[in-house]
Amino acid sequence: MARYKSYNYAQMKMVAVSYERQILPGTFEHTLNHLIDHDIDLAPFAARYVNDETGAPAYDPAILLKVILYAYSRGVTSSRDIAGLCRENIIFMALSADSTPHFTTIAGFVAKLDREIVGVYREVLLVCDEMGLIGREMFAVDGVKMPSNASKEWSGTREDFQKKAEKLERALGYLTQRHREADAAEREGQIEQARERQMRTLNRALAKVRGWLKTGKDRLGVSGKAVKSNITDPESAKMKTSKGVIQGYDGMAVVDAKHQIVVHSEAFGQGQEHNLLAPVLEGVRESFKALGRDEDILEGIRVTADAGLHSEANLQYLQDNKIDGYVADTNFRKRDPRFAGAERHRVRHKEDKRIEDKKKGKPPGCYTNEDFRMAEDASSCQCPAGKTLYRNGARTHTGAYEMVRFRGAQRDCEPCEQRSQCLRTPDKTSTRQVAFILGRNTQKPETHTERMKRKIDTDEGRYRYSLRLGTVEPVFADINHATGLRRFSLRGRRKVNAQWMMFCLAHNIGKIQRYGDIGRWKKERKAEIRQ
Repeated sequence: MARYKSYNYAQMKMVAVSYERQILPGTFEHTLNHLIDHDIDLAPFAARYVNDETGAPAYDPAILLKVILYAYSRGVTSSRDIAGLCRENIIFMALSADSTPHFTTIAGFVAKLDREIVGVYREVLLVCDEMGLIGREMFAVDGVKMPSNASKEWSGTREDFQKKAEKLERALGYLTQRHREADAAEREGQIEQARERQMRTLNRALAKVRGWLKTGKDRLGVSGKAVKSNITDPESAKMKTSKGVIQGYDGMAVVDAKHQIVVHSEAFGQGQEHNLLAPVLEGVRESFKALGRDEDILEGIRVTADAGLHSEANLQYLQDNKIDGYVADTNFRKRDPRFAGAERHRVRHKEDKRIEDKKKGKPPGCYTNEDFRMAEDASSCQCPAGKTLYRNGARTHTGAYEMVRFRGAQRDCEPCEQRSQCLRTPDKTSTRQVAFILGRNTQKPETHTERMKRKIDTDEGRYRYSLRLGTVEPVFADINHATGLRRFSLRGRRKVNAQWMMFCLAHNIGKIQRYGDIGRWKKERKAEIRQ
């Protein structure tokens, strides 16, 4: 039998190491190191420091950026873990030039990155553009909702928090009374100790709620109505996802189709995305203007987005800015014959309210509008039992469509043997009502939504929209699964936005590593400068 040398990966060895030679060409760390050392202006970071003449020397922002971005690319967000890796991992030691920043230094640097990171992001974007990695033909817009460092249990309106405070006061009053009774009886033990712990917990919670009620104000939604605020992180929002309700932020990304470069990233504390298309596209325009690009990056560009960004205002924005948009609506797939049987393959979650609502609807076999036959002159209709339903009022308009309603006679519906098949609640409802859409309201102009439906339902529209999936979803897969980002570890929109930008920045640097030859590009740029 063959014999092999023994190996021990846990052993330690003192060796002479050249940190420079640990950063191998072609790797992510090499690309990151080269970009920060040669292509990114770190002068804006100097305004943070006031130690020109007095005070201890500070850690170089270049060093901190390198280790933080490299850590994010490897799915490490904890400041303590990053500090530990700077002491133990050879690549981190090489990037930091054997610096060992304390975790508080790293945490403080990340917490104040909101302004400077925008400039760093744009300069990396400029490198991507100069390398030809941005196609400028199609942008895909989408968002990923993730929890933040806040609990959804501390969300509500002022009315909700007032009720919560009253409930806590009642619970405290009850425990206080029981405690007094125990004192009067001179009883001590584990039960009383547990009761005291409960009282301390309730007092802390009550102080937290009362403190917010003194200074906090209700957040206003898009409609101007009060929406739920969060005591822990007031700028976060409750959001519905496929896996339930979370308290967090929506990380929006505008992705170029050529190499999936994220041309703009921004985090929003909003549960709905309907009003976010214009802000993120304007963010793209602002970034490219800041990079010295005279042309309008959005002019003539194709933009794809899913149903979450479908609204009349967004479609109006696309038209006003001459953007060729393909934005799906909620019924887009239902109109596509290729997805006729897709519903039966949908993953169903127990907590999915839509499923519960469906169960509460009409029982199986209940008659639908398709089972009723309307007369040609729309004066009446006939039910499956052969009875006549008569017009219930004049023609009405629902949105852009004209509608007519019919109602059965009580003398026909009450003795009918098919009531259980016709009515959802036959014991409570006396007569059946049905409504038919006659067609478009010719007196009302065509909406942007209707034009988009007609446009996206064409073969070309379906093809253009299908490109969205292969453009933006791989970016979220890379950030969520490859780098391990499952939640934002910070609080406040400013800090969360900076963290989201850093993850997208690490993604873009990875694209430069894969598709952009740093060395060759640098030589070509030097040659252009000489000429």
